[in-house]
Amino acid sequence: MIKRRALRRGAGVLIPCGTVADSKYPERPIRLVVPFVPGGVTDAVGRLWVEQVKAPLGPVIIENLSGGGGVVGSTAVAHAQSDGYAILLRATGPLILAPLAASQPPYDPARDFSPISILGVAPVSFVVHPSLSVRNLNELVAYAKANPGRLTYGSPGVGTINHLTGELFKSLTRTDDIVHIPYKGSGQAITDLIGGQILMAIVGVSSQVRELHQAGKLRMLAVTAPGRINAAPEIPTAVEQGLPGIIAEAFYGLFAPAGTPTAIVAQISDATRTAMGDDGFREKLIALGFEPYPDSSPAAAWRFVQDEIIRWRLVIRRSG
Repeated sequence: MIKRRALRRGAGVLIPCGTVADSKYPERPIRLVVPFVPGGVTDAVGRLWVEQVKAPLGPVIIENLSGGGGVVGSTAVAHAQSDGYAILLRATGPLILAPLAASQPPYDPARDFSPISILGVAPVSFVVHPSLSVRNLNELVAYAKANPGRLTYGSPGVGTINHLTGELFKSLTRTDDIVHIPYKGSGQAITDLIGGQILMAIVGVSSQVRELHQAGKLRMLAVTAPGRINAAPEIPTAVEQGLPGIIAEAFYGLFAPAGTPTAIVAQISDATRTAMGDDGFREKLIALGFEPYPDSSPAAAWRFVQDEIIRWRLVIRRSG
């Protein structure tokens, strides 16, 4: 049923729904809602995009609507007018994970948004304390099975993609005795990992993590991308290590309210495609820890979101 509904929904992205965009669009500034406070990674990505699209789209004003881990800003766009003047810059957590895990979700990630473009994806990494005598994920699995209940992993919090990646790993490798330790952010988890309070963490592939790995203060075992990434090409993927199901990438993308005219969605997507073709823009995304997404079309964004919904719904149900 999930797949049939997804296919019906997807047709709306590919086939005009009968509403033709005003040829003068945009006639006033577009509002880009960033559902976090200024100064973070999401805000930085938004400002990079705004700068790149000001020529084809005119002025775009960033509005930081923080709260609820990104849910407040996402809800505001879900309920906004479908006229192309409200766009959401969102990632996996608030758009996909939060409504899937909520008993009364404030919005439906498939029905309440029209995907425009995926800008970039960011895998997470399995990192361990140097005292742990494992060099790859297979050795980590062997250690966990030989030492039931002794291995813990830290994450930035319950329900994050990092946490769910850990639960996915436990499910696929049958290492249910690994204990999850939730923190209030990656920084705290990394601090405790370096200090030896925990032996493993699942964190983003940030410049800090890469520097600590190079300094020998922690050891990166794998990244969760389909292939090796530009930011850390020396680190193997979980797929390479015989775990093809361990693919987990936080994404950042642009979304309009459901029902936004197809021509307007296409116009914003075209401007984004031009931006993604700029080497300077791509290099700045990579510096922020993202892999630029190769296809910035609405259809590709829709497929990506549907795959994420199916993938993480199953993990959330299994983990409880």
